This record gives sequence, structure tokens and C-alpha cells, in this order.
Amino acid sequence: MGEVMILAGTGLARRVCAAVADCDVLASLAGVTEVPCDLEVPTRIGGFGGEAGFRAALEGVSAVLDVTHPFAARVTERTVRICREMGVPYLRLQQPPWPNDPTWHVHATTAAAADAIPTGARVFLSTGPGSLVPFLQRGLHLWCRRIDHAPTRDGVTWIVARPPFTEDGERALFALLGVTHLVSKNAGGARAKLDAARDLGLAVHMIARPKDPGGEESHDIDRAIAFVRHHSADRDRR
Repeated sequence: MGEVMILAGTGLARRVCAAVADCDVLASLAGVTEVPCDLEVPTRIGGFGGEAGFRAALEGVSAVLDVTHPFAARVTERTVRICREMGVPYLRLQQPPWPNDPTWHVHATTAAAADAIPTGARVFLSTGPGSLVPFLQRGLHLWCRRIDHAPTRDGVTWIVARPPFTEDGERALFALLGVTHLVSKNAGGARAKLDAARDLGLAVHMIARPKDPGGEESHDIDRAIAFVRHHSADRDRR
């Protein structure tokens, strides 16, 4: 047993970290937000400096629990491959995807979603600022939700807010803005925005999850917690 690395950055990761705060773990955040949430465990912030840096960081690590966003495909693919090559036990914990609704417009990419939305539409992007570019300069009214404040950008209005979001709150926001189209990634978990969009009759454009990156995956948080405890040392015994 030893130190378990938890690749974090999601609400699900915060729940895991809180449950294993008595264990020898190190959480890792990419550092994409200015003020990350307190994970209640020792935390490193920032990238690893490429593949060589990540391999060096895994030296002496007893296991890796990957609780990154389901759309962080490149990070997960690299982690799966390197853990396999180094013989480090690996488990990925994700929310199960939302079942497809027959009323949704499902797309493989954000660019495909942008192509499908008519000029003049009032679009709420819940996919984050990294997905914004394909929607610009298309004659759309755009609102994009993000966690941190950002400089003004032509063609988009930022909505700065942190989850969790309630169905009532989402419904009121969409109605106030006069939203006609909601764009979301199929990340699973809380579906307040989807239920609000259904109630208001909005067109929902859903980005499908990337292909399976390999490695063992679970949707069971209790199994993930047990995985960490099995591979880690009790912090008080160090």
C-alpha cells in the first residue's frame, strides 16, 4: 500500500476525496480554474510537463483513480496507457451517461452541433468556454457558462456560476434570456438543465461521449472509494 493519485476536477471527485481524507492520497487538478474547490486532501495543481513528467509523478504511486471529466479524453487515454505500461493499478469513475432522449439532436462533435443550429437562434452553451469557437460568427445569440470571470469577448455573454444548479434556477435563467437552444455534453449526473429545457420546450443539442479510452471503468462511487482504500495507507500510520 502507499499513496494513491486521484485525478480530480469534477464534483464526483470531490465526493471521493472527502470520503478518503483519512487515507494516503494525492489529488491532482489541471489548474484550469482560478480558485479550485478545497478537496480536503493534499492537492497538486497544474500539468505534469508532458508524458515524461507524468511517468515521473507516478513513480512510487500505488494506484490511480481517474475521476476527470468524461470528455477529458486525451488525459484519460494517456493515463490508461502509461498505467498499463508501468503496472500501476487503474480505475476510472464516471457518472453513467444520460439515456438518449428521442427529442434531442445528438452530435459527435461541438462543430457538428454548431452546424445544426439555425441563424438567429438564442443558444445557451453549458459545454464550457473550450467549446465556444465553432459557434462564433454564425449569427447566433450566445450565452456561455463558465466558473471564472473572463475578459469581454465579442459575440458571447459569459454566465459566471458554479454548480450545483437547480431545475427551478435553470428554468428561470433560460426564460429570462429567451433561450431557444441548449447545447450540452453528455456528462451524466445532475440533469437540472435538461429538465428545465424540456419544460420550456427548448431544442437540446447533445454532444455524445468520446469513444471508450480503455481501462477499467465503474459508475459505482462505493467501488471507487474501496479501490482507494485497498491501495492506500492510512495517513495516521505513515
